[in-house]
Amino acid sequence: MIKVIVTGAYGKMGREVVKAVLQAEDIEIAGAVDGVGEGTDVGSLVEAGSTGILIEKDLEEVLRRVRPDVAVDFTNPHSVYNNALLYIKHRVRPVIGTTGLSPEQINDIVVNSEKLVVGGLIAPNVAIGALLMMKFAAEAARYLPHVEIIELHHDQKLDAPSGTAIKTAEAIMEQRDPEFQQGSAVEVEKLAGARGGEFAGGIRIHSVRLPGLVAHQEVIFGGLGETLTIRHDSINRESFMPGVLLGIRKVMRLERVVYGLDRLIFE
Repeated sequence: MIKVIVTGAYGKMGREVVKAVLQAEDIEIAGAVDGVGEGTDVGSLVEAGSTGILIEKDLEEVLRRVRPDVAVDFTNPHSVYNNALLYIKHRVRPVIGTTGLSPEQINDIVVNSEKLVVGGLIAPNVAIGALLMMKFAAEAARYLPHVEIIELHHDQKLDAPSGTAIKTAEAIMEQRDPEFQQGSAVEVEKLAGARGGEFAGGIRIHSVRLPGLVAHQEVIFGGLGETLTIRHDSINRESFMPGVLLGIRKVMRLERVVYGLDRLIFE
């Protein structure tokens, strides 16, 4: 059995992780951490009855006492970096679904994991369909290099653009001719930010935040007399759970933190 703690267990994504782990035959929940809901039995969050696992506030104390194999983190951009370093310090394999980490922070986490030989995963998106969307977009960019990205999320998401949009843009840049530069025309924005944020190579990323949304992304390519749109929609948070469980199982065989679940599936 793989022993797992869930950090951010009281939140919407955390509850889905708790539910998925409780239903898995080869994974057991051994602890739960959150800044709110202290003392709540995690089973009551997902209508699974009493589990004896109560939400606690002190992450390091839980890591020290429980000694889990894996920590699944769905917290927020303000705490995930320090959480990640704590997991690695205690030789616990992180599966991080929280977005908002900077490239420098990601690199720091990877370097620390290599020093202590601790496997783990930083996954901007764990939905299998989203990973395929990124893979298809990278392939399309070889033939249609002009591209813009529109990502749409619920209005409680704290970071913009999404980690998925950034990861998509990075994948496109890896496949596109390095000499290609998008957006050579001189543009005038009548409203600042109207053209979205500019990623490397001139790729524009547009972020939408509205109630009623979960997680959605369109990658729109333009060519001579044609367009191609690749779109993925997560209708509910349950869509992320097969990827989370896959990540938990995969990191048990890793010796460093990997950036992107796609690297564990497609490579």
